[in-house]
Amino acid sequence: MLISEAFAQAAAPAQAEGSLLSLLPLFGILILFYFLLIRPQSKRAKEHKQMTEALQRGDEIITSGGALGRVNNVSESYIIMEIAPNVEVTVLKSAVQTLLPKGTLKSIEPSKGGKTQKNNKLSKTNESPEIDKPQETKNIAEASDDDTSKNSEKTN
Repeated sequence: MLISEAFAQAAAPAQAEGSLLSLLPLFGILILFYFLLIRPQSKRAKEHKQMTEALQRGDEIITSGGALGRVNNVSESYIIMEIAPNVEVTVLKSAVQTLLPKGTLKSIEPSKGGKTQKNNKLSKTNESPEIDKPQETKNIAEASDDDTSKNSEKTN
């Protein structure tokens, strides 16, 4: 019995010192995670909250789904956003991803090439023999070909 008691007394202080030193890397990792992950994420969340609270009528925004539009009305948790002329969508404030600078939506214009091709296909199916729309399209195409050939001659 005396031997087991002496062994237990000698082992107890060694475990206390070892446990403190073994926890030191764990504390270091926790501090590292705080400064590299938790703190920047909370800063971003705070900035996003301030941005959504400061939204007002006329602001141009991008939603998290990728829709671009202009804010028409702001309530406590919803925004009514105009995505096209006379087309309004109700969106959660939290879905607003980015606040764009004023005039950005005017500078972005959809390509007009796709629209004319659609209109030509529709006009071919619905047109009467008296209307000569394909000829007009053909003349425009020929004119653009003439312009490109003139430009290529000038560069040569």
